[in-house]
Amino acid sequence: MRKVLLTLLAIVAGITALSLVGPLFGLAISAAIVFASIHFYTKTESTFLKVVWVIIGIFAVVSTISNIPGLVALVALAGGYWIYKKWDHKDAKVFTSSKSNDPFTNFENQWNDLQK
Repeated sequence: MRKVLLTLLAIVAGITALSLVGPLFGLAISAAIVFASIHFYTKTESTFLKVVWVIIGIFAVVSTISNIPGLVALVALAGGYWIYKKWDHKDAKVFTSSKSNDPFTNFENQWNDLQK
């Protein structure tokens, strides 16, 4: 039952990610332009160029906001990665060890573990 649920979630995440590839690329390009405009704004010394980079940054922020469905694609991709990691996840066996200073007690515990 767990594999069926994970398969259905993977199909939904894959369809969602594939249907939102365009906004995802638009979001990436817009975000890159925003970061570049911030970088060049901090590096320039001219007031005119600072104004130009602010205007470019504002246009890029508006473009980034219009590509918000790209965030849904990112969530779908993250969900697909989570499903991939959980596919063959098995519960780890918990080992309990009794810490004792008596060497004979530890030997008996290990011997019993070997006999199982």
